[in-house]
Amino acid sequence: MARLDVLFDGYGGTSVASTVSLVRDGDVVVIVDPGMVPSRAAILDPLAKLGVSPEDVTDIVISHHHPDHTLNIAIFPEVTVHDHWATYRRDQWTSRAAEGTKLSPGITLWETPGHTPQDITTLVETDEGVAALTHLWVYEGSPGNGLDVDPVQVARHRARVLEVATVIVPGHGPAFRIRS
Repeated sequence: MARLDVLFDGYGGTSVASTVSLVRDGDVVVIVDPGMVPSRAAILDPLAKLGVSPEDVTDIVISHHHPDHTLNIAIFPEVTVHDHWATYRRDQWTSRAAEGTKLSPGITLWETPGHTPQDITTLVETDEGVAALTHLWVYEGSPGNGLDVDPVQVARHRARVLEVATVIVPGHGPAFRIRS
């Protein structure tokens, strides 16, 4: 099973920061949405407390291409970056659809457009159940996002995610459990 650690709980309002997560599954070490935070220490300090250095990170997943989710990718020097339609490493752009892409046995990408046409969700199989790292929720209880390009798609993809997830790690807030 994969291990999930939320490094930083994002927020919105007069300031904005993305929720940044670490996922480990065997030799795969993934950072999801290393975007805007108050300082790089907000990512690096919790990472160090978990015994992980930036050089240990193998992959970055960005839920979508807004700067608040991508700004700090460069902290991690030798990674493969995953988005909705490709992977990027050094000077190599490898096209592929995100839907069903497995980064490891316990980490899978789903295409979940709605906030933007390019959104993806990272599903993580943990000992506690399946966690969905996603911008389909801005924070717990959020009806949506005033910036969603297609609220109907957001609702449809939320329903799909809720069929498998026990925990939601939203784009701008702390993780929350799904209530049955």
